[in-house]
Amino acid sequence: MLYTGLGLTVIATVTPYADRATTHLLADHIRDGYPAYSPARVDSAVNTYLVLLSVVGALGVLAWFGSTWAVKAGKRWARLASTMVFVLGAGVGLTGLLIKDTSGATGLPPALGWAGVVPSLAGALAIALLWRNPRHGHHASTRTAP
Repeated sequence: MLYTGLGLTVIATVTPYADRATTHLLADHIRDGYPAYSPARVDSAVNTYLVLLSVVGALGVLAWFGSTWAVKAGKRWARLASTMVFVLGAGVGLTGLLIKDTSGATGLPPALGWAGVVPSLAGALAIALLWRNPRHGHHASTRTAP
């Protein structure tokens, strides 16, 4: 499930770039919210969103790699740290989906907002599985004391 979340995060990070090259949902959304914006100002806003979403996506990828490593290594703190990263990531995803900008509309068009939330669904399942299965997230020693 951790690898699924990683893959979904990569897809969510690439989606705004695919939108820029094809459907222009983000540019249209900005233009609809700010009809007085010139094409150059809309393009600048799109670029700002791309940088912001790329940074968020890169941090998400690092979080997935870190969680995967910690779980595989059997670190005692893996479940708690993964849970904290999930809460943070889900909060960021929901913020991207729900936050309103000064135009009164959401900052992102719904399709891009939902793309940012989808990795959290994998995260929720991964966290549930981590807490259900006590052998993950810490070393279960099979050695006995001498």
